[in-house]
Amino acid sequence: MMNIPNRGFWNFGGLFFFYFIIWAIVLGFLPLWLEDVAGLNTSETGIVFSSMSLIALCYQPFFGIISDKLGFKKNLFWVVVVLLMFMGPFFNFLYVPLLQTNIFVGAIIGSAYLSAVFYAGVGVVESYIERVSRNNGFEYGRVRLFGSIAGATASLIGGIMFVRNPNSIFWFASGAAVFLAILLFTAKVKGKDLIKPTNSKSSEINKRAIVSIFKLKNFWFLSLLIVGTAAIYDVFDQQFPNYYVQFFSSKEIGTDIFSKLVSVQVGLEAILMIFAPVIVNKIGAKKGLILFGILTFVRIFGSAVASEPILLSVCRLIAAFEMPLLLVSIFKYITGVFDVRFSATIYLLAFNFAKQSAVGIFSSIAGNMYSSMGFQNTYFFLSAIVLIITAISYFTLTDDKRIQVQVQEPLYTSTK
Repeated sequence: MMNIPNRGFWNFGGLFFFYFIIWAIVLGFLPLWLEDVAGLNTSETGIVFSSMSLIALCYQPFFGIISDKLGFKKNLFWVVVVLLMFMGPFFNFLYVPLLQTNIFVGAIIGSAYLSAVFYAGVGVVESYIERVSRNNGFEYGRVRLFGSIAGATASLIGGIMFVRNPNSIFWFASGAAVFLAILLFTAKVKGKDLIKPTNSKSSEINKRAIVSIFKLKNFWFLSLLIVGTAAIYDVFDQQFPNYYVQFFSSKEIGTDIFSKLVSVQVGLEAILMIFAPVIVNKIGAKKGLILFGILTFVRIFGSAVASEPILLSVCRLIAAFEMPLLLVSIFKYITGVFDVRFSATIYLLAFNFAKQSAVGIFSSIAGNMYSSMGFQNTYFFLSAIVLIITAISYFTLTDDKRIQVQVQEPLYTSTK
């Protein structure tokens, strides 16, 4: 029997909604803004995205440690929210002069800000709400749907705002951050933290645990899959809007249609998030990850061969199936193959850290390839990488239904 969502469910769902509407509206239109307003070419845009990924790597370990130490305290969450409030002033008064004065200095300063609120900040938001969901008695997967709804909403209204005034999306983000702050202030946590780090010896245990993880072949095979599929997925999406609008008579028309297309895609993604656990439970997490790789290959290769906007739009909609598969399969694979006590550490290292490292490297390479080879040839190259890594992973990934790696060192002790 399905429980009626409590007040906390809607409150934290609202946090997801306003955070991800800011995420989607800023990052979704950032490539177009960098070209139209900041005046960057594809290579320079690649430098910006590459630096964002690399700087996020510096934040993530510290954000993870601090989040674990804070438990249910909102301090780090508040830092992210307050920084988001300055999105409008930063983009309108500071970022463009920085980029036009020196692309590298501008990229570093801008990436330090954007990585803190997005690429690293998202881990703060998701880990906090996931921890609260276990304590407050609601399903994290269900409340995460608000993020997909936000993405669809942002895509729909973002295109309209961007066409009228490209800078308006950043003022909108600042306004949404105010609502985010109100919801964070009113958010309540029931009871106490049920999972806490051990005492003074916890750091020694964690160090030994991390060393033991690096000795596992399955860890490296999973990291390889993430680098060759999920990272390429992100790199491909970075400048795809610039490619898509080329198929229309004007950039304004292309931008408007693209925003509506992404809105439909994210809406489908939200619906499919409901059914993804059923599919992955039936076929297994390994096959779910392999299917994600296959779909990613089809989408990138299909975009390269598409000669008209209708086919290109169909390829874009494949993303609605990819992300639910990845989000569900990665967690189920980790808990099925590795010791569940290490699930957070494996996720941080094999997924977040590995993906961001690869995105940081590939973004710059792809940016240069767009300038020298064009979008289509670059897409052929990226799709080939995805196909090869997916094929290798089919033989190297462990069947999550048959084996679970046993690790003796616990990261946490339960307290009652």
